[in-house]
Amino acid sequence: MRTETILLSIAGNTSRLLLFVAAISTVCAAQEPFPGEPPSQQQPAPAQQAAPAVTLPPPVTADQLAPPTIRVNTSVVLVPTLVEKSSGAVIYGLQPKDFTLLDNGVPQSVHVDEELDSSPVSLVICMERGRDAALEFDKFARLGPLLELFTGEDRGEVALVVFDSKPVYLEGFQKDTAYIQHDLQQLPPGDGGAAILDAAGFSIGLLEGRPPDHRRVLLLISESRDHGSRVVTIPELVQRIGISNTLVLSLTFSPAVAELADWGKGNTNGGTELNIMAPLTMAINAMRRNTPKTLASMSGGEYGSFNTEKAFVNRVAEAASHARNRYLLSFRPTDLTPGLHTIKVSLTENYGAHIVARASYWAVNDASASPPAAPAQTAQPGP
Repeated sequence: MRTETILLSIAGNTSRLLLFVAAISTVCAAQEPFPGEPPSQQQPAPAQQAAPAVTLPPPVTADQLAPPTIRVNTSVVLVPTLVEKSSGAVIYGLQPKDFTLLDNGVPQSVHVDEELDSSPVSLVICMERGRDAALEFDKFARLGPLLELFTGEDRGEVALVVFDSKPVYLEGFQKDTAYIQHDLQQLPPGDGGAAILDAAGFSIGLLEGRPPDHRRVLLLISESRDHGSRVVTIPELVQRIGISNTLVLSLTFSPAVAELADWGKGNTNGGTELNIMAPLTMAINAMRRNTPKTLASMSGGEYGSFNTEKAFVNRVAEAASHARNRYLLSFRPTDLTPGLHTIKVSLTENYGAHIVARASYWAVNDASASPPAAPAQTAQPGP
C-alpha cells in the first residue's frame, strides 16, 4: 500500500512538471529572436502579446535581417568618387580621360556622369541607441535640421533605423523629415548591445529596394566595435557592401577617447585602407577592428569621429557636401572572377588633389552564389 502511494505521488508530480514544461515551451515559442517587422510590412500582433513599454516599433525579424539571395550578374560597377584639394575645395569639370581605374590591377574603360549632383538621394540614418549612446543624444538631436544638406530641396528621401542589440525601423522613407526630427528629440535609450553588423545589413537592404536612379547613402552613427550582432556575419556584410552601390558615411563616438579624424585636411581614410591588399580575410579582420571605418572605406565613403556638438554638426555638414559632390564613375568589369575585387582610382594628371573612392566590389556571376562561410568569431567585443 505504501509503495502504491509513493508511485501515485511521483506520477502526480511528473504530470505537473510536464504541464509546467509545456507552458514554458508555449511562451518561448511565441518569442522570436527579433519579434516584429518594419512599419511598412507589419503583421497583426498576437492577442496574448503585451504592448511594448516604449513607443518605438518592435525590432525587425531575423528573416528581414538576413541578406537576400543574389540572382544578378555583375555588369556595371558604380564608383562614387570625391576629388578635392587639401583646402577642401572640390575639383569640378573632370572627364573620363582624367581618371585611371584599376580592377584587380587591370585598367578599365570608365564612364563619368557629367553632373555631380543630378540624382535624388535615398538616405538611411542608422543610429546607435544602446550601451553608452544615450550620453550622445544631445548631439544626435542636432541632426534633424541638417538632413536637407543630403537630400536637397524636395529631391530626396530619408529613413531612420535605430539599434541596440536589435535594429528598429523607426521611420520609413519620406521627403518630409519633421517626424524624424521629432524622433531624434525624444529617442529613448536602448539596452546594453550595439549590433552594428545587424543594423548595417538591414539598412543596406532597405537602400537596395529604392529606385535604381537614386544615389543610396547610409549615414552610420555608432561606436567603432560591434557588440551583440547575431544574424548578419562579417563575411556576409563584406559581400553585401561589395555588391551594393551604397555610399557609407560613418561617424563614431568613443566611450573613452575619440579617434582622430581631420576631414578638412584630407585625412579621411575613406577609400584607402583596403586598396593595397584586399583579400576577404583582410577585409574581415579590418571589420573586426572597426566596423564603421571599414564599411566607409569599402564603399568609398568617409569616416570620422566627434566629441562635441560643434564637431558633430561640422562632420555631418561636411559628409553631406562630399556625398553630393562626388563624380559617379562606372565601368563594366573585364574580369568576372567571383569574389572580392580591389579598385584603385587615380588622376592622370597632378591637380594637387586627393581622391576618395570605394576600395572594392564583389563580383557575382553565379545565380546560386551564397555568402562566404563565416569564421568561428564574427566580431570581437570591445574593451
